[in-house]
Amino acid sequence: MRSVRRAAVALLASGLMLVGGCSTAPLDVGGSTPAETVVPTGPRTAAIPADPVPVAVNPVPQLPTTVASLDGPSVTVSDVNRIVALDRFGTYGTTVFALGLGRNLVGRDIATKFPAAQHIPVLTPDGTNANLEALLALRPTIVLADASLPSVSALAVRLRAARIPVVLGDPARNLDNTAAQLRATAAALGVVRAGAELVRRTEAQIAEARSLIPNLKTKPKVAFLYARGTGLMILGGPGSGASELIEFLGGIDAGTAAGLREPYTSLTAEGLIKAAPDVLLMMTDGLASVGGIDGLLRVPGVAQTPAGRTRSVIDMADGQLLTFGPRTGAVALALAKALYRS
Repeated sequence: MRSVRRAAVALLASGLMLVGGCSTAPLDVGGSTPAETVVPTGPRTAAIPADPVPVAVNPVPQLPTTVASLDGPSVTVSDVNRIVALDRFGTYGTTVFALGLGRNLVGRDIATKFPAAQHIPVLTPDGTNANLEALLALRPTIVLADASLPSVSALAVRLRAARIPVVLGDPARNLDNTAAQLRATAAALGVVRAGAELVRRTEAQIAEARSLIPNLKTKPKVAFLYARGTGLMILGGPGSGASELIEFLGGIDAGTAAGLREPYTSLTAEGLIKAAPDVLLMMTDGLASVGGIDGLLRVPGVAQTPAGRTRSVIDMADGQLLTFGPRTGAVALALAKALYRS
């Protein structure tokens, strides 16, 4: 089980995306009486802009600034011209771009995965461990990171010994702490006003997504399925990150409901049939790796689920789902539309 989880985490670091369902009658979104209508069926893609949309154009950082670091010491930042952003989910790198400082990012993790960042050197090729020598060669003026990278404490000690400011943030990823995470990152970079605007935009998108969730007597069961070819098929469970999004969207996480205790569990036909999802959520590349919808239906157990029988699969581009940062609102809104609208 531990090896499965480690494999899943390393692969998830390259970016996760969701997948949903397609057509039928419109849903009753408002009112106090639960609707009988089931969610739409069929394949569907949830889409947001490929690159993070900046809330400001080249904001002027107010520096120096002194901020708290989660490991204890306060950190003074006097220069953000050369930023390195490292975590397992791509949160910090995506936030740097969303704050309008993308041109200052000189090093990234593998999960900061969108077209505008592709030219920036990757420092976590395995998804979890940063290459110290390569990092130092970039001459960073600030490093943003957190304990989602297992070796971050030792890394921070060595970087600080080289007089490089390191700000460690909260490694938890969920909708509830998204605003705090955005504000903290903006404060470390000296762009508090841009951070406040980013929080406002993100919270507005989350509120709009919430408004699209219908009041249903029977909530849809949604399973997050991670695939890299038929050789690696993993079913999401409690704490996967995807489970939190599914629950926010008014659904039931099928893996959790089926009794999974781990965030990621190797998929078996029996386990998937027991989970009985109405909808499958997948990353676009993962779906393509098994041969699209038709190939997915040949995976043992898939065709025997309600989702398989109705071809209800929502896919979303890799690198967008579990950043839980500046694109969380846009992701939630796109998924709400894909899940509930025909």
